[in-house]
Amino acid sequence: MKSPFPGMDPYIEDCGLWGDFHFSLIAAIAKVLAEAAPEHYLVRIGERSYLVLVDEEDKASYPLPPDVRVLATQEDAPLTMRVFIEEEHREAFVEISEATPEQRLVTCIEFLSPSNKHAGSDGRDLYLRKRQSLLLGNANLIEIDLLRGGQRMPMLDPWPKSPYTLMVARAKKYQLCKAWPAHFRRPLPRIPVPLLKPDPDLSLDLQPIIDGIYQRSRYERSIDYTRPLSPPLGPDESAWLQQQLRAR
Repeated sequence: MKSPFPGMDPYIEDCGLWGDFHFSLIAAIAKVLAEAAPEHYLVRIGERSYLVLVDEEDKASYPLPPDVRVLATQEDAPLTMRVFIEEEHREAFVEISEATPEQRLVTCIEFLSPSNKHAGSDGRDLYLRKRQSLLLGNANLIEIDLLRGGQRMPMLDPWPKSPYTLMVARAKKYQLCKAWPAHFRRPLPRIPVPLLKPDPDLSLDLQPIIDGIYQRSRYERSIDYTRPLSPPLGPDESAWLQQQLRAR
């Protein structure tokens, strides 16, 4: 069954499906681009990882400073202590490189994760450093944000007033990026994937890829469309969704 949303389904973000969707989307896009790219390019999936300390409620935390002591009134009295666990986070991306011994990076396609959009997180700090390096370097950057929640990436100009955004920053032209608004009430737009001159851009059509993941993974069996979303939909959007569900 198809999603009731013609564009990105916001319930994927809010129903514990994001990890599966994120992995599937990256793998599917890498396959599509690898089949479309000329022979003198390589399309590969890359990964970065980092450790975060989480407490028993799975919230990111940090241990007590070394100079803090826990005292007991009796020498042999047991202490109640909180346990911290190091959780490894992995974030994948797609890279297009020249098929030469140097394998020079041509285009990097980044798919924002919740940690990238969480202010002050290790995931955001790591991504912002990589983003800055790409924008100032010799590679193209494509940034795909299919998350309604969290803090958007810093820009000099305001982002489009849309739930999602797609950005293409061409090498050495980062001052003038192209940004497309993306919605859940209409299909996502096609975006160009820059290569090296004189090769023409590839075209990336995200919507059929997303639709295919939704149907293959049978997300409709895990989503309750009657529950409220977080962030919540507006009144008009909620009425529109109810109409879509009745039509289904």
